[in-house]
Amino acid sequence: MAPLRGLLLLIPALLLAGCGGDQSHEVDSDAAATITVSSSAFAEGDKIPRQYTCDGDEVSPPLEWSGGRPEAWALVVDDPDAPGGTFVHWVVVDIAAGTTSVETGGVPAGGTQVVNSSGEAAYAGPCPPSGQHRYRFTVYALDTPTGLARTASLDDALDAIGDHATARGTMTTVYTRP
Repeated sequence: MAPLRGLLLLIPALLLAGCGGDQSHEVDSDAAATITVSSSAFAEGDKIPRQYTCDGDEVSPPLEWSGGRPEAWALVVDDPDAPGGTFVHWVVVDIAAGTTSVETGGVPAGGTQVVNSSGEAAYAGPCPPSGQHRYRFTVYALDTPTGLARTASLDDALDAIGDHATARGTMTTVYTRP
């Protein structure tokens, strides 16, 4: 019976590890929500099209934003419904101040992708382990570039964004795996 109990305790831990474990990563900022974020591929609250998820081509969606007067921008895509806490799918810092969009599968002009919750400096498409999850596409106006390298840790990147954010805007989408 003891080996079975140990196995039963291990299964939830393994399931959580696949979704970022018990670590929650979020930007801590009280920046005003004055930026408008939109996409030509989906509307606020809509289901994100499959091509942008782990079940499709897993390419980043097209995004546009307006508002704020930054020295640089940052972009964070996260899943606040992940079982182990907020799971970060994409972080791009130091996007050129004049940039107001990104094309499908692209990286915003001048931006540096840093490590996400998967340990990759890249976009990781929505891939909920079960049920419907929300995905937040948040753009931050920064008062100065972070100067972070591609190898910066996720926590360092999120802290730097929080320290320098002067404005923010979020577009939320949902996804349930087929």
